[in-house]
Amino acid sequence: MTLVFPPRLTASAGAIRAAAQQRGLATVQLPTFAVPAGLTAEHVHAGPGFADAVAGKLGIALLEAPMDWLARLPRPLVRRRVEAVPISRAWQLRSPAFIKSPNDKSIKAMIYSDGTRLPGSDAVDADTVVLVSDLIDLSSEYRLFVLDGQIHAASQYAENGRLHIADAPADALAFGMELLAEVGASLPSAVVIDIGDTADGWAVIEANAAWASGLLPG
Repeated sequence: MTLVFPPRLTASAGAIRAAAQQRGLATVQLPTFAVPAGLTAEHVHAGPGFADAVAGKLGIALLEAPMDWLARLPRPLVRRRVEAVPISRAWQLRSPAFIKSPNDKSIKAMIYSDGTRLPGSDAVDADTVVLVSDLIDLSSEYRLFVLDGQIHAASQYAENGRLHIADAPADALAFGMELLAEVGASLPSAVVIDIGDTADGWAVIEANAAWASGLLPG
């Protein structure tokens, strides 16, 4: 099997390439976004732009959670209101919200003071879907690497909004397993889920495409 990488490798991508080679996978780093004639591959690890350019030509299906997956979760799993809406609706917001693209990075994930701070109609189509979330305080945040409904790796990546690398505690893993038992069937076979600890309990932060998710440092 062959794993394809983009022209520029992040530190995470370099580590993933080394791990793939150790497991016996062939790896190819393309010099451009063009797919050479005759290249065959089963896997790709890259950002959305490169993946969109090469995956279809290689016959690779990019697994992603549905765009409204987070918005459809029961309130006890997210601890806040989350909506998947066209950005034209988000433009009308006049109060702070955390807004991001559901899967790619076309809309920067951040707190916007109101909808006027989002990219406008000159930069993005009005029907582009975004996730709009109420603001919540997260004391700690964790990343869960999931394959076929099972957590295969997990670690902490933030504490009180700052980078903090540590092992994931048992209660974080327990919440992850409860989450997968309840809604795992709505996720692709490979996915990366971020969760956080709030004053009211554990909450799902987001689901990320496994093919675009980096490793945590450390």
